Amino acid sequence: MRMNDQEYFRSCIAKERHLAQLLGHTHIEECYESAGTLWDSAQALPQWTRDWKACGPLMTAYGITVGYEGDGVSLGATIVHFTDHPNRDRAVMYGIVKEVIFRLEHHKATLPAAPTSLVS
Repeated sequence: MRMNDQEYFRSCIAKERHLAQLLGHTHIEECYESAGTLWDSAQALPQWTRDWKACGPLMTAYGITVGYEGDGVSLGATIVHFTDHPNRDRAVMYGIVKEVIFRLEHHKATLPAAPTSLVS
């Protein structure tokens, strides 16, 4: 079931904040205008679930493979259905972030260190 636009936006921001914390950024400020700023370097929180320029490097850094399956995609252990997202691009970006979070939380010892350029 697809959420309304505001709920979807909030879920995207929550995933981005969670990922930033897993990548070691613990000081993240809520900003109405920009949906988040990293305190430690006053940088904008990357829009991993909303912008390919942010998501692409994340995808390649963690070797995420995308497999298209009818009404959705599989990204490692993560399955994302297109109908739960505004469009296919957003579904794939959301899935990439979700899969990286999964890998960081469950397979930390087997993952390469994330490049610092992922948060720019």
